[in-house]
Amino acid sequence: MSDIVVRPARPDEFAALGALTLAAYEADGLLLHAAGESYAAELRDAAQRAEQAELLAAVDASGTLLGTVTVAPPGTPYAEISRDGEVEFRMLAVAPEARGRGVGEALTRAVLDRARDLGATRVVLCSLDLMKSAHRLYARLGFTRLPDRDWEPVPGVTLYAYGLTL
Repeated sequence: MSDIVVRPARPDEFAALGALTLAAYEADGLLLHAAGESYAAELRDAAQRAEQAELLAAVDASGTLLGTVTVAPPGTPYAEISRDGEVEFRMLAVAPEARGRGVGEALTRAVLDRARDLGATRVVLCSLDLMKSAHRLYARLGFTRLPDRDWEPVPGVTLYAYGLTL
């Protein structure tokens, strides 16, 4: 991970980060449910995420975009399950060609650092059941399930909640 830098996304990167996010979700078959097309548009719109939350980018030493994540403090439009004192992250995406390099872990650790900077006491997130590699990463970093916060954004699509107390 030493060659990976996570920093705030720049406006000139928004379109590429939106495309990267969509490509990552498509590569994992995550847009197969009924709301897939509308969610695809949301995934593509990195500029809106940067405006209404915080958008981080992971890059390598040459500046190549490797991944991205949206940091959503409670009360912001992208916060879905966070409560007072918590920071939520969403849409963590690693470019398919950059997988296996620790990009997801670098992005998650950057979220934890950002949450500490904001004075949060916990970081939360939601994930589909089939995102097994992400679940392994979250467990390794100390996240635990928060089943009382599981929810369905659309019928038949259950999101599983996780949290890490800082």
